[in-house]
Amino acid sequence: MRPRPRSPKAISGRSGFTRSASVCAAIHSTVADHGPPDRLVACAGIGASGLLLEQAPADWQRVIDTNLTGTWLTMRATARAMVDAGSGGSIVAVSSVSGTLADRDMGAYCVSKAGIDMLVRVAAAEWGAHGIRVNAVGPGVTRTPMLGAPEQLPGWVEGLTERTALGRLGQADDVAETIVAVLEMSWVTGQTVFADGGLALHSPIDAYGQVRRLMARRQAGSAE
Repeated sequence: MRPRPRSPKAISGRSGFTRSASVCAAIHSTVADHGPPDRLVACAGIGASGLLLEQAPADWQRVIDTNLTGTWLTMRATARAMVDAGSGGSIVAVSSVSGTLADRDMGAYCVSKAGIDMLVRVAAAEWGAHGIRVNAVGPGVTRTPMLGAPEQLPGWVEGLTERTALGRLGQADDVAETIVAVLEMSWVTGQTVFADGGLALHSPIDAYGQVRRLMARRQAGSAE
């Protein structure tokens, strides 16, 4: 199956992704104008910080509603259109390495992305009989507006770059390239593919890295 030449309408606004009626209306409009979809990228998401003992329930719910429930509603409405058309298709949801790695002060975000990882596995199992492939792409730290200005935290970018196997922060194009590739993988379903430059290859404990940094500080101190 090839992507159709005309682009479908987008669902605009955060509330559109979290309300079933809005999502279904957008998909129905797309089918009417362009025919049934055969590709979907579910990428709406927001970030949030907050320790588990301190985060307000409303803030928690806002993240879950947008990142997880919104993704499910969008996938469900699109898959229904694919099933009704009998055409099959390919769906990619945007997850994150934070769905696997536990980050303090990011509990709601981590949980929402872990939910997406399991969502695509269940969806792949349920919809495979209809010729629908369902996968996720999990970006690492990527320079997007959500990241903000990380250089304001002294040493943060340098430390992250050192931990990343390919030696830099990701760019939006890196993630987009991965999404396009996964969309077209005809024998892959139910998987989460990391687009993180190797960030998740190392344990957060990183004993080797800690020893190297300690030795470097000692050498710097002895040289003074």
